[in-house]
Amino acid sequence: MKKRIAIFASGSGSNAQKIMEHFKYSDEAEVALILSNNPDAYVIQRADNFEIPAHIFDREEFYNTDNVVNILKNLNIDLIVLAGFLWLVPNNLLKAFPNQIINIHPALLPKYGGKGMYGDHVHRAVLANKEEEHGITIHFANEHFDEGEIIYQARFKVDSNDTLDTIKFKGQQLEHQHFPKVIENLIKKM
Repeated sequence: MKKRIAIFASGSGSNAQKIMEHFKYSDEAEVALILSNNPDAYVIQRADNFEIPAHIFDREEFYNTDNVVNILKNLNIDLIVLAGFLWLVPNNLLKAFPNQIINIHPALLPKYGGKGMYGDHVHRAVLANKEEEHGITIHFANEHFDEGEIIYQARFKVDSNDTLDTIKFKGQQLEHQHFPKVIENLIKKM
């Protein structure tokens, strides 16, 4: 029986797209649901393009009810993937899916993690500190931003002429290349 993946995303959903593409014809796993806290997120259109259902929720539903947990349980979700999801995961979700929630972060944790460190905020800090390398981290989610056990990291050299756009591009290339494969490896171990 195929393992079932749910993806949480808050924005465009380029990583969600790569994951949906990766598992579209897989015998091992399928993306069963896309969830978003942003009704205008482009990830919802991406889900529709793959004929994958989407659930949109607000802060009240996510933090003060068990609705999201119940939806995931009813769909027999095996792995939850946070792909550009900007809210902290609540305890009821962490308890319902122990060691089954992973996140991708656009930096080499533990550097440049924590509340408010996402997207361009991370890349600007890397440039401001004249880091010589940068990269991505895939890790388990816990009750703190970007502090869960690290599963995988990939890195690239920051060149002296790199700009915000070039390091964003380099990082996104690593995300798209590695995130689906790391998810597949985790699924195989389940």
